[in-house]
Amino acid sequence: MKEMLLFVLKDCPHCRLALQCQEELLQAHPEWRDIPLRVIDGREEADLADSYDYFYVPTYYVGGEKVHEGHAEREDVEKVFRAAAGETVQA
Repeated sequence: MKEMLLFVLKDCPHCRLALQCQEELLQAHPEWRDIPLRVIDGREEADLADSYDYFYVPTYYVGGEKVHEGHAEREDVEKVFRAAAGETVQA
């Protein structure tokens, strides 16, 4: 399993949707609960956020590689978790 980073802004509706999708997926796939996940508020940890290359939130990184940026629906978040779990992901 690879570590996941998720950059968000707490007042962003797109970020709230991504976090809601995450919760639903973790309930449906308990095996993904072991994936190391760090949620980072870009305003609270600005120095860390600035060290990554992204424009829009939510932005997911898996193993240091950006795998999704911007508005995320359930299927987008699911692809991120599958990538972190080492599963084959179709584009």
